Amino acid sequence: MRTLKFGLIATALVGLVACTQSPTGRSQLQLFSSDEIAQLGAQSYNTLKEKEKISTDPAINRYVQCISDDLIAALPSPWAQQQWEVTVFDSEAVNAFALPGGKIGVYTGLIEVAENASQLAAVIGHEIGHVIAGHSNERMSNQFAAGLGLQLGGALIGQEMESEQAAMVMGVLGLGVQLGYILPYSRIHESESDELGLRYMAAAGYDPREAAELWRNMAKQGGPKPPEFLSTHPSPQTRVDKLEELAVDAMSTYRQAPKASCRKP
Repeated sequence: MRTLKFGLIATALVGLVACTQSPTGRSQLQLFSSDEIAQLGAQSYNTLKEKEKISTDPAINRYVQCISDDLIAALPSPWAQQQWEVTVFDSEAVNAFALPGGKIGVYTGLIEVAENASQLAAVIGHEIGHVIAGHSNERMSNQFAAGLGLQLGGALIGQEMESEQAAMVMGVLGLGVQLGYILPYSRIHESESDELGLRYMAAAGYDPREAAELWRNMAKQGGPKPPEFLSTHPSPQTRVDKLEELAVDAMSTYRQAPKASCRKP
């Protein structure tokens, strides 16, 4: 009875909350506050920092921080004014992520594959796009509305998360592959983040044409087991074609922006 009552309340809330719009104008359901989502992002980020080896290479850290700072400065308000934390993980994984609450993680394996700063900026910009578009909130809201609200709601009202619950939350935040949980972002979210990431990198002075080149580099790394980033971010030829198309439009922004000075060590 209590579960049924909770479900009815949750359904009523879904009906009452108006859909918001993403930065590209797409309608999306967001039931949770930015503070709640940021809190979960911070918890998941801290968990990753405890589990994974953090790089102490000063040159690599300066390089990733330099690119991140350029991108952050080019973001729309209030994201450009937010305090962002950047961590480089010492791992062969070809991966990166960004989390609500201003958290960015980059794996050294990705730095090897990204041939230049523009290619790495394409990935970091893409991941920031997930945060700015509120994809974690949207995923969590949709799963809440679909019946997982009991567990997700418990996490959000301050109860201590058990391992299964924490795993689910991290998966919803887009960290599923890093820790082996749940599904990655949807194709709609990926396409939207591709578009946003290209905007941000061009505005920050990074060549948007390098985004498509990065995906080609990723595909070359495939072999019998594709990089983690490819498994979470499907990259068919149609996606490369779309990135090339978006890059044409972004070139005017890139030409007007101060050129980035970050260089791969």
